[in-house]
Amino acid sequence: MKYSALSLALLVALGVAGCSSQQATTLPAGVKLVAVNPQQDDRISLPYKKYQLENGLTVIIHEDHSDPLVHVDVTYHVGSAREELGKSGFAHFFEHMMFQGSDNVGAEMHFKYVTEAGGTLNGTTNSDRTNYFQTVPVNQLEKMLWLESDRMGYFLDSVTQEKFDIQLSTVKNERGQRVDNQPYGRYFEQLLGALYPYGHPYSWPVIGHMDDLNRATMPDLKQFFLRWYGPNNATLTIGGAVKAEEILPMVQKYFGTIPAGPAVEKMAKAPAKLDADRYVSMEDNVHLPLLSMTFPTVYAGHPDEAPLDILADILGNGNNSMLYQSLVRPQIAVNASAGHRCMELACTFSLNALPHPAAGKNLADIEQLLRQNLQQVAERGVKPEDLARAKARVEARSIFGLQSVAGKVSQLAYNEIFFGEPDRIAAVLASYQAVTADDVMRVYRQYVQNSPAVISSVVPRGKTALIAAADNFTAQKFDPADSQASEPLPMRYAAQTFDRKAVPQAGANPAILLPATWTTKLSNGIQVLGASSDETPTTSILLRIPAGSYRNSVEQTGVAAMMASLLNESTENFSTEQMSMALELLGSSVSVSASDNELNVFVSSLSRNLPKTLELVQEKLLRPAFKEEDFNRLKQQRLQSLAQAQKNAGFLADQAVRTLMFGDSIAGQPGIGTEQSLQAMTLEQVRAFYQAYVKPEGAQLVTVSDLSQQQLEPLLAGMAPQWQGKAPQQQLDLPAPQIQQGAIYLVHKDQSPQSEIRIVRRAMPRDLTGDFYRAGLMNFTLGGNFNSRINLNLREDKGYTYGARSGFGGDQLVGLFTASAAVRADVTRESIEEFLKELNNYQQNGMTAAELSFMRSAVNQSEALRYETPNAKLGFMAQLLEFNVGPEFTRERNQILQQASLEQLNALASQYLSPSEMVIVVVGEADKLKPELEKLQLPIIEMKL
Repeated sequence: MKYSALSLALLVALGVAGCSSQQATTLPAGVKLVAVNPQQDDRISLPYKKYQLENGLTVIIHEDHSDPLVHVDVTYHVGSAREELGKSGFAHFFEHMMFQGSDNVGAEMHFKYVTEAGGTLNGTTNSDRTNYFQTVPVNQLEKMLWLESDRMGYFLDSVTQEKFDIQLSTVKNERGQRVDNQPYGRYFEQLLGALYPYGHPYSWPVIGHMDDLNRATMPDLKQFFLRWYGPNNATLTIGGAVKAEEILPMVQKYFGTIPAGPAVEKMAKAPAKLDADRYVSMEDNVHLPLLSMTFPTVYAGHPDEAPLDILADILGNGNNSMLYQSLVRPQIAVNASAGHRCMELACTFSLNALPHPAAGKNLADIEQLLRQNLQQVAERGVKPEDLARAKARVEARSIFGLQSVAGKVSQLAYNEIFFGEPDRIAAVLASYQAVTADDVMRVYRQYVQNSPAVISSVVPRGKTALIAAADNFTAQKFDPADSQASEPLPMRYAAQTFDRKAVPQAGANPAILLPATWTTKLSNGIQVLGASSDETPTTSILLRIPAGSYRNSVEQTGVAAMMASLLNESTENFSTEQMSMALELLGSSVSVSASDNELNVFVSSLSRNLPKTLELVQEKLLRPAFKEEDFNRLKQQRLQSLAQAQKNAGFLADQAVRTLMFGDSIAGQPGIGTEQSLQAMTLEQVRAFYQAYVKPEGAQLVTVSDLSQQQLEPLLAGMAPQWQGKAPQQQLDLPAPQIQQGAIYLVHKDQSPQSEIRIVRRAMPRDLTGDFYRAGLMNFTLGGNFNSRINLNLREDKGYTYGARSGFGGDQLVGLFTASAAVRADVTRESIEEFLKELNNYQQNGMTAAELSFMRSAVNQSEALRYETPNAKLGFMAQLLEFNVGPEFTRERNQILQQASLEQLNALASQYLSPSEMVIVVVGEADKLKPELEKLQLPIIEMKL
């Protein structure tokens, strides 16, 4: 589907076209046409047809035949805001339970059916809604409708106490991984309790309080389903290569007999109200203290949402913002930002800062500096460029959001659930275009200036003297004695009008068209590979220059990464702020980063602005200023980031793996650098690295655009005359690791409710059609998908972890095999035992014929998803240049997939999966873990990083 982008001013002049209803002619019985929104040629729009079934289910269909895919989304208008006091986390817990099978779909089979179909799937929960979604080849649509309808209408009788207990453990593991074991992870939970009154729907976290989760029962769960999971509280959105009139009979067949649930009323808007500042604080396992100020504002969709967003931009978004200029640039803060977060019932305006230790500021000092910035808004006012850059960003974000069928469907579903208008793109753009400087100053005075806020302090353990002020507010705790039993709801049973146990059979696999590409070589040696994509008027470019971290010496670890960051800063003709402003006014982004082997330059632009964007890219690459001020600031930020990373168990585990696998070589060092290398780093080293290695010959550029080759080539060739040269050849020695195979390397991290586990060995380098590719096929069954042996064992059977996996990774120089998980600390030993059991069994016996068949189907049919978006095409095309192959290599891979025998794949398992040739890294509280780990009777080596 093509989308044409007009200027925002034109969009406003045209206005927002509403949905028009038309008389249905041949709809299935029980289906009513509600509205039709055709494609608009004069504005950005999302065409759709909207229907309703007799049971209240809303159905939205978006036809997009650009790729042979379909995205199916079922959104229920229930999130944590619908929960009862003392029963927090139920909506999110229920999201997990909905993947555990239903009357006609076996346990774990939802994931298996979608994976086998070559698709992807997930579910998410927030305060206001829960959604379940799948993207699959279009021939698999009926199976997706069967799966979603079965868990909507035939779920409760399949729930068992065992499933309940295991998923409850999984949710607790997720909380441990994402909240309790993360720096600042519990901050937001405390903020909600201080901001909203006791019992307010937003006063508890989506994932729930641990005490509430511990009290959860199966009857509670069933009542939650009966109250909120009816078709009349859901929207089914289908987008892709479909025709509405062809799929509506299937929708009615699978969903039409499901009875409606209780009526669901809209919740009243409920922004928080504060009479005075509230101070709260907490100690956490962090390196840097954090201060935040949070003001209540409006609610999603309120007319003041847009001007408040722009106010947040002015204060704290990007390096032109007030907070960056007053706090980050002078190194008073490592980071400072502002944001306006909106939900269905309430929005909040927040400012955050992490003070720089060298500045000697406590959080009381930081609070006063934030308040000074707030008062300075009145003096500064709103500049024309503030409005222009915000509006350009909203336009670009809207257009880029239409590049995938999933993005389109998500927008349709969101807007229907919360506003009853699936296509609000033009309306949102118009709301930002209409914002004036007076509007921004009005909302500033109304909601922020001299308004009360929640001031939150998070400080390192034992450093309470750093807090902004003594706590003056304590959130009320729920007392289980106050629980009030709800009137129980009766069971609902859907009629059986056909054999629901029969799995729908898919039609023929859709034809997959590889991206049509063109090639050229610029006069300075850059290889170019391009492809056309006319779905959106955008251009994406990835330039890969062989100037990555592996070209640093060990002593100069981090120089490549520092150079990349400085290329995002000042140039000879632009300050950092001027460059950012120029890009933002175009709605473009240019980011430079360093990987192991390359310097990567990613460019994203509206095609109409590509010439000006490429001029700025050329300025960044060819005329960097390399200012001492920028270098010193970035150096200090990196040192603080490294110190903060020591509080992150995942970072420690990954660094331990690098050290063990690659020793003292450059590959064994973190790309950002070490404390020693950063302290010793000089700007001259960065300049010398740039002069030696940022050369065009040997670089590779891939681009996906709605512009033709004839239009693009002259634009790309523009930088060739000014940029010449060839870098020295890379010299890299990666000796065999000096490790004790079969040993446990134990890394201590205090205050760890979870342990990070890595089981790793050196393996073959990456290839496209050799042993690396075949090893990936072999690993699919072991740890390469949700239904893999490892994940089903540790997550679904044992409840030890939120997720466990394994895989082969690497580059053309070297590869690794890694199995990993974050597990509950109290089952660290048991988790390692299960990992080793799975590895030993697979190494000795390999996969079964049934597993081989499943893997073939899943990998083969997933090809339809690989080339959908411009970024997906960029990744595919980058492989072609990297390995010097044509698109036809996919045919060779498909032949390998179909012809690889059990014996061949299992021989790879036998060769690479012996635990005795691996090492086990464990990060956690060493003194508590070691006595248990000793029971494994494996050597234990305590490792310091």
